[in-house]
Amino acid sequence: MKKSRTHALLIGLALGLALPAHAEIETYAIDPVHSWVGFSIRHFFTQVPGYFSKVKGSFTVDRANLENSSVESVIEVGSITTTSALRDEHLRSDKYFDAARYPTMTFKSKTWKKTGEDAFSVTGDLTIRQVTKEVVLKVKALGFGPGMEGAMLSGWELSTVIDRRDYGISAGQGPLGNDVAIAINVEADLKKPAVLVR
Repeated sequence: MKKSRTHALLIGLALGLALPAHAEIETYAIDPVHSWVGFSIRHFFTQVPGYFSKVKGSFTVDRANLENSSVESVIEVGSITTTSALRDEHLRSDKYFDAARYPTMTFKSKTWKKTGEDAFSVTGDLTIRQVTKEVVLKVKALGFGPGMEGAMLSGWELSTVIDRRDYGISAGQGPLGNDVAIAINVEADLKKPAVLVR
């Protein structure tokens, strides 16, 4: 009897070890202070850079299988900065982003596909001026670990190239190129689960 119980216990233990561990889904909030949403576009012969200083959003992460992850973000168009106040106002005008009518841009991922070590091809919907187009981002997971005061952080690099005309921004043809290279660096903080108060 004792032998059979021991045998059953060993079988149960073996089966338990064979089962995959339940993956914990984590949500990381984008830290706007330590994140960078940059772009560059050709002006005659050279690339002129700029960035948006106000971004919010989150990464929902399955660290056991990052292909199950997702990302969504909102960028404030009015926060565009190119080191020239005159040019920034021009870009906010109705000839370009029309920030008064369309104050935000959004991105929401649909699929993640692993392409290499910590590298992914992420397909999602990018909306600018209320026009939504599917784009593919190259995404690299830079790591997970403790930051200041022990807070859990994650780091990400994202990049793609879009044609501005797809979103109804066609002013400045000739001097300005149409391809816009987007390069984003994100630091995100692990969200603590809400505590229920009874």
